[in-house]
Amino acid sequence: MCVTLLPLPASISPPSLISCNCICQKAQGDARSNSDNSIVLLTLKMSQAQPRRPGADDQQQQPIKYGDLFDVLGDLAQKPIAPEDAAMMQTAEATIMGRTQKGGPAAVMQSAAARNEGAGFVGHRDVTDVAGDQGVTVTETDVPGRRIITESVGGQVVGRHEEPTPVSLAPTAGRVEQGAITIGEALETTAQTAGDKPVDQSDAAAIQAAEVRATGSTVTTPGGLAASAQSAAAHNETVDRDEDKIKLSQVLAGATAKLAADKAVTPQDAEGIASAEQRNNPNVDTHPGGVAASVAAAARLNENVNG
Repeated sequence: MCVTLLPLPASISPPSLISCNCICQKAQGDARSNSDNSIVLLTLKMSQAQPRRPGADDQQQQPIKYGDLFDVLGDLAQKPIAPEDAAMMQTAEATIMGRTQKGGPAAVMQSAAARNEGAGFVGHRDVTDVAGDQGVTVTETDVPGRRIITESVGGQVVGRHEEPTPVSLAPTAGRVEQGAITIGEALETTAQTAGDKPVDQSDAAAIQAAEVRATGSTVTTPGGLAASAQSAAAHNETVDRDEDKIKLSQVLAGATAKLAADKAVTPQDAEGIASAEQRNNPNVDTHPGGVAASVAAAARLNENVNG
């Protein structure tokens, strides 16, 4: 397996043009080098073939398996697509691309998982052992004039496409200036200022963006802040009463200790996190006292201290 769900170092220095196989090898190499060009890893891999959608009129008498939709082999091909698999892929796609790709692996997996759950083949919190142990990965590689995005499950590619606009790597993470407020501390503040707010998709997107900026890694780890937030948002969508929903305080309490690395909040961090929250809010806005607001306040305080 070339990539895992364990947090990867902040940056990897690749050559200007690198193949998918080289990406995996490079990820295991000098993980501490700084780089301003090419590679971002998000544990999710996709195959070269486009996903095949199940027929809408087919009567479902058995679960939809990975092998029914993707060009995968071995044990993975026989595994039913589970809701937590789809949730991890959705989080990974949103982190790398800023959105869930229409008709992409995450969307296909979500549809299949919903059908499997509705038919009683899987439970709402189920995850396949392959995805849980080996992870879902999205790999972004910048080359001159375009970026290549590859998505995988358990090390097997389930989708790949290219975009013309290159995307630069996030700033190096893991360095905290003395006296500065960190991203983890800002998230813990949110647990106090908006702790009673039920977690929704905009919160989950903002928390995911904050985790990526804090750690410099786009790996989605089961049980981490981003995965917990995405799971909470998905759960809350199925619950009617607010009192039965998972709240921000439950996800963000002790956020600093849950991050693999942390860094001082910058205005660029605040802008990126606010953008993620707005894109996933139907009103295209941020929540007062929420994740984006707390990070923005921390960035302003840090600016005043450094100024």
